[in-house]
Amino acid sequence: MADANLRAALSAPLPMPEGRPWFVGMVHLEPLPGSPAYAGDFEAVVGRAAEEAVALAEGGVDAIMVENYHDAPFYKDSLGPETVAALTRCALSVKQAADAVRGDVQLGINALRNDGLSALAIAVATGARFIRVNVLTGAMVTDQGLIQGCAAELLRARRQLGASISILADVQVKHAAPLAALPRDQAVADAVHRGRADALIASGTGTGQPTDPAQVAAYKAAAGGVPVLVGSGATPETAASLKADGYIVGTALKVNGRVSVERVKAMRDALR
Repeated sequence: MADANLRAALSAPLPMPEGRPWFVGMVHLEPLPGSPAYAGDFEAVVGRAAEEAVALAEGGVDAIMVENYHDAPFYKDSLGPETVAALTRCALSVKQAADAVRGDVQLGINALRNDGLSALAIAVATGARFIRVNVLTGAMVTDQGLIQGCAAELLRARRQLGASISILADVQVKHAAPLAALPRDQAVADAVHRGRADALIASGTGTGQPTDPAQVAAYKAAAGGVPVLVGSGATPETAASLKADGYIVGTALKVNGRVSVERVKAMRDALR
């Protein structure tokens, strides 16, 4: 089977709009049960997630991605059952809240730090359309230690489940460094052709840090038509210069730590 046909058979194309970039807003969950900073009131965590989902939907995002952002220090790749259960409950609340505003907001899951299998399971259970995987291929040195790619297990699980869920893969992810030097175009090619990523993510060095436009351009040149998204640091002022196929935005949408409808609308207008 030719590579193009193989990719079509194994991929789950992103539900992206035509004629403009895809706009994904983040719900950074408060600490979940079991994490060191958990405050003891899970209903408050669920309620906060729903409130932010409403603000994102009202502001005009195409999709909302939910992640256990405040659970640091993170497990490398095997979340505890209490975290998986809590993340699932929060994702369902986000979906319900967004659907009450608009029926066309897609849902995504990121199970930090790199639990792609749990993210996939949560996505199947909640009706999510995509997941983010920080290390799909290769090996990265992180504050959790060495994290290795999970493409082999993840792609097999998706096939076995019959799930049409897109995999968004970071290439040389933020808050990390490659175990060994690897040319950028090779890292991109590995994620696309060997890891079977449905989209790639370029980002800065950390959360909220700007992404280099040259990095985005290099990823697009090597990706062979696979969408390239910006995963950190995009603002209404910088989005046009990045020229990405989509934008995952969290920090720039917040005022005093909470999602602002006005900030979301400003980002939406900049992208359209």
